[in-house]
Amino acid sequence: MRARPARLFTALTALVAAGTLAACSGGSPQSGQSGQPGAAGASLTTQSGGSTSSGEWPRTVAHEKGELKLDAQPQRIVSTSISATGTLLAIDAPVVASAATSPSNITDDQGFFSQWSEVAQERGVEVLYPNLEFDMESLIAADPDLVVVSTSGADSVVDQYDQIAAQFPTIVVDYSKQTWQDLATELGEATGHEADAQSAIDDFDSKVSEAAAKITAPAGGAAIVSFNGPGADQGVAKKTGPHAQLLESLGVEVHEAPEDLDTSERPRSDFAFVTLENLSQAISGDAVFLLSGTPETVAAFEAEPVLANVAAVNSKKVYPLGPTSFRIDYYSGQQFIDAVVQALG
Repeated sequence: MRARPARLFTALTALVAAGTLAACSGGSPQSGQSGQPGAAGASLTTQSGGSTSSGEWPRTVAHEKGELKLDAQPQRIVSTSISATGTLLAIDAPVVASAATSPSNITDDQGFFSQWSEVAQERGVEVLYPNLEFDMESLIAADPDLVVVSTSGADSVVDQYDQIAAQFPTIVVDYSKQTWQDLATELGEATGHEADAQSAIDDFDSKVSEAAAKITAPAGGAAIVSFNGPGADQGVAKKTGPHAQLLESLGVEVHEAPEDLDTSERPRSDFAFVTLENLSQAISGDAVFLLSGTPETVAAFEAEPVLANVAAVNSKKVYPLGPTSFRIDYYSGQQFIDAVVQALG
C-alpha cells in the first residue's frame, strides 16, 4: 500500500475518512431533553453574548444515524469531532467542550486547531479529551445536552455512537461530503442557530467578493497541491473539492490531475493522489498553491528535481496557502483567502 501524504493525513481529517460519501440512513428516532423547556420563538443569550431566536421546539433533527427529537434548544453542546468544532463556533453554538488532537504546528498547546483556538478560549471551551482518544468518563463529566459525532476521519467516534446515544442526545454528521457552509446549515438547524449560520455564510461570501476584486488571477489557471516530498503520494485538488471551489470563487481556474495518474484506492471528490514521479505530469496551469504550505514548503517544492520542468517552478509562481489550509472552515477559509490575496494581490 502506498504511503499517504503525511501533512494531509495528519491534519485534513476529511482526507483520512473511510471514503464513504453517501449519507447513512435508517436507525430509530432518539428522544432527549436539551436544556430547560422554553416557549417557541423565545430569545436567548449565546455563549459569546449575542442573541438568537430559539425557533420552534421541540423539533426532530435528521442526521446520519437516523433522527433525534430535541425537546428544547441545546445549551451545553459537546463536540467529539474537532473538525466540526470550528463550524459550531462560527454559528455561535454554545460549545462547552471539544475533543482535541495532539499538539502540533497547526494547533495551540492544548490541541485545538489554531484557526479557531482563540475563539474557543474566549468562550471557555474545555478540552473534552486529548489526542483524539475517546473517553466516555470525560463525556459524562461534561454533562452535555447535545453531542456531535462525525462519521469519518481521525476524529470519528462513530463506533461509540450507541454507547453515547444511550446516555445523551446525539447527532452524527459527515463533514467529508460537504462544504463548511453546508455543515453550518445542518448544525444550525440542529441547534436552533439557523440565523447565525446564515450570517456566518453571508459574512464569508462578502470576504470572498472583496478578495476577488483585489487579485489578478493567473491567465493559465493554477493547481492546488499537497506536497509531501519523497516517499509519499502527493495530493492534487479536484474541482469538486472545497479547496478548489474556494479558489475558483476567487476567480482562479483550478486545473486537476489527469484521471489515469490517480492512485486513490476509492473515488474521491476532493483530491487525486499521484506519485512524486508523476507529479510534474499532474500539474498544469501558470501557478501552484501549496496546501498547508509555508515558505519552507515552497522552497522544498521548487528544489525537488522531478519538478524542475513545472512551469510554476520556472516562473517562481509557487505560493503557500498557510498551515491552516488543510481543511476549510469559516476561520481557516478566511486565512486561505488572505494567502491568495497576498500571492496575487
